[in-house]
Amino acid sequence: MWKVGSASKCPPTEEYGIQNSNSPIVLVHGAWHGAWSWQKLLPLLVQAGLEVYTPTQTGVGEKAHMLSHDISLTTFITDITDFLTEHKLTNVVLVGHSFAGLSISGVADRMPERIRRLVYLDALLLQNGQSVFDIIPPEMAQARRELSMQTSAGLSLPAPAPNVFGVTQDDDVQWLKRLCTPHPLSTYESKMVLSHVLGNGLPATYIAVTPHYLATTSSRNYAKTRTDWQYVEMQAGHDAMVTSPQALFELIAPMAFSPVTQPPSLEDRALKFIEGHNREIWVAIAVLAALVVFFK
Repeated sequence: MWKVGSASKCPPTEEYGIQNSNSPIVLVHGAWHGAWSWQKLLPLLVQAGLEVYTPTQTGVGEKAHMLSHDISLTTFITDITDFLTEHKLTNVVLVGHSFAGLSISGVADRMPERIRRLVYLDALLLQNGQSVFDIIPPEMAQARRELSMQTSAGLSLPAPAPNVFGVTQDDDVQWLKRLCTPHPLSTYESKMVLSHVLGNGLPATYIAVTPHYLATTSSRNYAKTRTDWQYVEMQAGHDAMVTSPQALFELIAPMAFSPVTQPPSLEDRALKFIEGHNREIWVAIAVLAALVVFFK
């Protein structure tokens, strides 16, 4: 895990017109990746005055030594809920890249009170009871199972070539080849457990990257149907934080700086009702007074 930046030390740029922000950003990496994958985006967010956290999930990245058959989607979700609790984070803009769309959906289901907005970055989406192998093309699921058996007796999936993630610059290609780690196969077989509708009623943005990563096809299609979500597209590789960090920054940063909308209190709602129904209230009072006089 890396924690970088501090709103108190790095005031936001004048472009956003905000002097400080109370919305930390938590960036959760996708399959085969780790906290390191946000390295190009981090300086941009920090310079804008944001507090940024990049936890690594169990079994990958710097936690690759923890790889096991026991890792499930629940493990990944718990990684992040525990992280938010441990760091006392609230009002969070929670970003999930690719496979981490599952993690942030699970977190939203368990602790919505800590989240300001969900951001699905070219991410996978599962309904309750589904697994990743249920929603990706069957031939892709079969190929991944076979590859896992051939390379690790079913323990993990080796990372694909960087160009699969849309990464083509030589320096970036070498970087991904060096740092990507095998991903636990068990998380592809594991079923999602949700107690509420996907997203749990929280504000959400789905960022679809074009050209798109085949595994996200059904998820993108579902996101388009959610009229309560924001759906945007950007030209970049699937690893947009590597290929297009500036463009991604311009999408994500304003989400942390925008004003927080608090639900109105009971008192506020009562006053608003009175303001909007002033004539009707006085008529009702007059009628009630007349009835009292009449029946006295």
